Amino acid sequence: MVSTIQNTDVKQKEADRAVVVAVTSRAVFDCGADDGDEVCEVGVAFPLLQALQRVNERLLEENPTESLLFDVVLITSDSQQQQQSSRIISNTRHHGLEISRFCFSSEEDFTESLLKNNVHLFLTTDRDEAAQASQKGVFSALLNGKVASSEQLRVVFCGDAVIRTDAEPPSASQDAAQSFWAQLGEMRRRFGVLDSPLSLVLLTSRGGRESCGAALQTLRSRGVNMDEAYSLAGAPRIPILSLLRPHFLLINHLED
Repeated sequence: MVSTIQNTDVKQKEADRAVVVAVTSRAVFDCGADDGDEVCEVGVAFPLLQALQRVNERLLEENPTESLLFDVVLITSDSQQQQQSSRIISNTRHHGLEISRFCFSSEEDFTESLLKNNVHLFLTTDRDEAAQASQKGVFSALLNGKVASSEQLRVVFCGDAVIRTDAEPPSASQDAAQSFWAQLGEMRRRFGVLDSPLSLVLLTSRGGRESCGAALQTLRSRGVNMDEAYSLAGAPRIPILSLLRPHFLLINHLED
C-alpha cells in the first residue's frame, strides 16, 4: 500500500521535464522518539536537499520559465517515521525545504512508490534499498555520509562504471543511469564555468590517463561535460573523496 501526499505549499514541477529525485526521509531527518519536541535533528541528506534547491533557484534566476528542475520526493518506509508523518511534513516547512510529494509505504512496497512517481534517481543510506530499487530499473545511489556543501551540488561519476556500461548491453537500470547523466549534463550547460551551483567530477579508480580519457569521451558523447577529472590508477579513492566531499557517487554496480 502506497500513500502519496502532495505538498500544496510548493509549486509542482512539469512532469515531462522535471528531474525527479527521491530521498529516504530517515536520511533527511532523525526524529527519534516522539518526546513532544516537534523539531527533528537533520540527517546526512539535509545539505543535499539544500543544494538541489539552490540549483533550482539559480536556474529560475537565469530563466524564470525554466522547466528542467529538480523535483524532490520524500520516501518513508519506516513504520516509526510513518507514525510521525505530520511531524516530518512540518519539519520540511520549518526548514524551508521544497519537497513536492511525501510518499508513505511499507518496506515491501517502497519500490512501488518510486515507480509511481517516475523517479530518475533514488538516494538512500541503505545499500539493500538501493539494490532493490536498481533491480526494479530505478537508478540508485548511496548518500555520502560526510558533511557536504549546501551551496553547490557536487556529483562524482565513477569513470570505471561509465566505460563498463558503454561496453555492455544496457539493463533497465543502466538505461535509467544514462538518462539521468544526460539530464545532469543539460542542467550543467545552463551555467558558466565559474560560480556554478552544480559541479560534475569524474573519478577513475583503475587504469591510467587512457581510461580517464575514454570515460571523458564517453560522457561528452552523451552531452555530459566534467568540471574536474581525476585518474587514481589503482590508488584508494577514499582520500580524494574526503577532499571532494560529493553528495553522492554515481556508479552502476553497487558493489564498486
